[in-house]
Amino acid sequence: MSAAAIIADLAARAHAASQTLARLPTAAKAEGLSAAAGEVRRRAGTILAANAEDMAGATALSPALRDRLRLDPARLEGIAAGIEAVAGLDDPVGAVIDRRTAPSGIVLERARVPIGVIGLIYESRPNVTADAAALCVMSGNAAILRGGSEALSSNAALHAAFVAGLAATGLPVEAVQLVPGSDRALVGAMLAAAGQIDLIVPRGGKGLVARVQAEARVPVLAHLDGINHVFIHASAEPGMAERIAINAKLRRPGVCGAMETLLIDRAYPAAAGLVAALRAAGCALRGDAAIQAMDSAVAPATPADWDTEYLEPIASVALVDGLEGALAHIARHGSGHTEAIVAADTGAAERFLAEVDAAIVLWNASTQFADGGEFGLGAEIGIATGRLHARGPVALEGLTTYKWVGRGTGQVRP
Repeated sequence: MSAAAIIADLAARAHAASQTLARLPTAAKAEGLSAAAGEVRRRAGTILAANAEDMAGATALSPALRDRLRLDPARLEGIAAGIEAVAGLDDPVGAVIDRRTAPSGIVLERARVPIGVIGLIYESRPNVTADAAALCVMSGNAAILRGGSEALSSNAALHAAFVAGLAATGLPVEAVQLVPGSDRALVGAMLAAAGQIDLIVPRGGKGLVARVQAEARVPVLAHLDGINHVFIHASAEPGMAERIAINAKLRRPGVCGAMETLLIDRAYPAAAGLVAALRAAGCALRGDAAIQAMDSAVAPATPADWDTEYLEPIASVALVDGLEGALAHIARHGSGHTEAIVAADTGAAERFLAEVDAAIVLWNASTQFADGGEFGLGAEIGIATGRLHARGPVALEGLTTYKWVGRGTGQVRP
């Protein structure tokens, strides 16, 4: 069977399952997810053994990607707990966004409805298998999952556990399907499946996302880079600035919310100490001439550094001329993901929050909070940096669209 035929078959079955899901009450979906979480826990040994097999074959991956691939008992419990958290969230399906009475007397509502069939293409992160499945089921959508070859065994084991929970509670198992094998032609077939798949969500490296955005004939919800900045304003409290900068870069350098560039106000009085603290914490720094003059251990930054998502314990650092300089730098080099300011000056902070064009803007907080769970959304299917439909962490509400519902009393249009 050709790749296109395989995807068409998966999509047809997913569409039928999505129609069933769209009619289910919240309690039925929550019961299915709770059972899926229970199966993940019950099959923990099998899932971890599958992950160990993947890890053994992933020696060529970067440390950041190996970290994303690795499961352990604590991470697996986090996956199960994440499924349960989604089960406890408010169901967006059927929620009325607004209501009005038209001049005709027709009562109009906008009500949330599922998108339909969601295609997920992702690398290295087996947790996405469970997160995406849970979010799609709860929002009434069917999911077609295509993980990377490096996580083949992990994804298969997690998928088997998840659908066993669905089956045990009478939910359609074809609501969550895993694309078989690792043939790259299957990705191309998903991207070409207009009319069969309603939305593609890529989660992975720049190469994957760029390919998806270039080739897709299906709408795409994605971000290409997480080139995130932390700006230390002249008014920042030094202890807070140090804590936030170190956490934003080093808590987990391989996540898309990690800081990649530190911008320091030229008038900030403790710049040298901040640079030294970052280096002492284990971060390799690449700085502009002013930063190098301040600390000779900082390597010179090249023009490419300001546009690089390192995903490693590396950061670029620049001195900028106040808030104006920071805004200009971010406008030139930011990727629209997450930007943060550390400042005691309320006026400067509020201007930063208002003027920076990004999906997430933060004041006196680490960029590592760019996460659906931290936002109270449960798991996330991804972080979107575009300006249409959904932006920032995409969870249940972001997986719905809406329709207009009109209730009349016999009106005809003159």
